[in-house]
Amino acid sequence: MGIIKLKNIRTYSYHGCLIEEGKIGSDYAIDLEVKTDLRKSSISDNLEDTVDYVLLNQIVVEEMEIRANLLEQVAHRIIKRIFDEVAAISRITLAVSKLNPPIGGDVEAVTIEMEEYRN
Repeated sequence: MGIIKLKNIRTYSYHGCLIEEGKIGSDYAIDLEVKTDLRKSSISDNLEDTVDYVLLNQIVVEEMEIRANLLEQVAHRIIKRIFDEVAAISRITLAVSKLNPPIGGDVEAVTIEMEEYRN
């Protein structure tokens, strides 16, 4: 088995419960970790034998473009879509961070993290 990590995927998105967040938007950082079997691709050196991290990045970016009130909703959509599109993945750990959130304090980021296993 093995792990593929995409760290600090940056997007500008429009999530949040406040009306202003939907208009102004914010910077986000996403960390994605997937568990898969890397043994075959480590021998074959063939992209078809592994999980394409370009596809993983594309899924994250596309789902981040769809507005939601809660980061939990966005994370759930990303996880569900990855499981739906990539059969070789057995576990996903995903962290979605809103950078400099408008919460009335000097906070670098608010992060939610979710971990799901394939049923």
